[in-house]
Amino acid sequence: MAILFFAFLFLLSFSTPSEGGGSIAVNYGRIADNLPQPAQVVELLKAQGIKKVKLFDTDSTVLTALANSGITVVVALPNELLSSAAAADGSFSEKWVQTNIAQYYPATQIEAIAVGNEVFVDPNNTTDFLVPAMKNVYNSLVKHNISSIKVSSPVALSSLNISYPPSAGVFKPEIIEPVMKPLLEFLRKTSSFLMVNAYPFFAYSANSGDISLDYALFRAANANVVDPGTGLSYSNLFEAQLDAVFAAMKNLQYDDVPVVVSETGWPSKGDENEIGASAENAAAYNGNLVKRVLTGAGTPLRPNQSLNVYLFALFNENQKTGPTSEKNYGLFYPSKEKVYNIPLTMEALNAPGSTQVNGSKVQVTSAGEAPSAAVGQTWCVASSEAEEEKLQAGLDYACGEGGADCRPIQESATCYNPNTLVAHASYAFNSYYQKKARGAGTCNFGGAAYVVTQPPRFGSCEFPTGY
Repeated sequence: MAILFFAFLFLLSFSTPSEGGGSIAVNYGRIADNLPQPAQVVELLKAQGIKKVKLFDTDSTVLTALANSGITVVVALPNELLSSAAAADGSFSEKWVQTNIAQYYPATQIEAIAVGNEVFVDPNNTTDFLVPAMKNVYNSLVKHNISSIKVSSPVALSSLNISYPPSAGVFKPEIIEPVMKPLLEFLRKTSSFLMVNAYPFFAYSANSGDISLDYALFRAANANVVDPGTGLSYSNLFEAQLDAVFAAMKNLQYDDVPVVVSETGWPSKGDENEIGASAENAAAYNGNLVKRVLTGAGTPLRPNQSLNVYLFALFNENQKTGPTSEKNYGLFYPSKEKVYNIPLTMEALNAPGSTQVNGSKVQVTSAGEAPSAAVGQTWCVASSEAEEEKLQAGLDYACGEGGADCRPIQESATCYNPNTLVAHASYAFNSYYQKKARGAGTCNFGGAAYVVTQPPRFGSCEFPTGY
């Protein structure tokens, strides 16, 4: 993920496109030492109705687990192999395709290969190898009679030299002739698509004084950010970013090449300087994005091309380097517990109890009979994965200095049972969170708590939604 400084003044504060909407898929990264086994992950994907995943390698155990699952897969040839894959004789690519693709296909439904990832920002200077490597991989697929598998490469928004207004979007001049034109020509000739990694979070976090949070989270439905070059109006940052890419492609006369959003997401936790990183905002961004993709059309510049999006990411990954946010893009904890609850399929969107709430609220999908007061609310609960010492310290703070109302969890009181540390800490954390008006950063407790969008269930205890 490369940061794009998408700055402007906000004045008012793959697959073939499916009929009636786009598609939602998920990136399955594994830079962690505590993730479920791949077979368990496949069952999780099925249970959530996720039918498309993107990997960052070609791990044998994962590809085997995905066999005959009905889940289509995008695999990757990593940057460190690009120089070998670009060799003129093509022998490396031939062996790589045989070992990593042909032996799994078609039992494992590999639909595309991402050759490299954001190579323009790779410190190892792999840009020159990109298109030759893509051509060699494609030629090897042809030899194996499996050229229906598409070949592409994800580019970051930082590949743009100008990104605002969207109609002025152009690629950086130093990459246009050497790589962008050859890349787009290859994609056109092979009927493939360009992969784009788009993160409104980076733009908002770096420019929160200029960009409205509601605009970044799809909550500015009545916004009227007008592109002076086209007169088109934008109600969210995501579409403005994509249209900047589309404009850059059109400028090179490749506006017929489709685009798939290969990564986008919002972190549920971040460092102090990572403005906007919170579970509430992550739930709002991803939840509203899912609804937008599954029920909407294209962007203002490409209104007839449905959006096909891979959310980043399936799990929080505890061994990723960089700022705290890098470890906290997951929809799920390694325990398979949701970090926050959002619908991921059209069926979930249409299910009883699934409500899109306007204004400052997040999308809510409630399980079972949720009280009417729950619509649009959020609660703070303790993580079952947190260390007992951290939970106890958080409980002590909330009930003491924090001013939470902990009377209901005293012995013989209404919420004493179940008498567990997680249950009692959840009640105390939520009381503190609600008393603080659900403000950003008030559901953390040293990483021992997280926000949910459906009423917590601990025995017969009812958690308050305000004081």
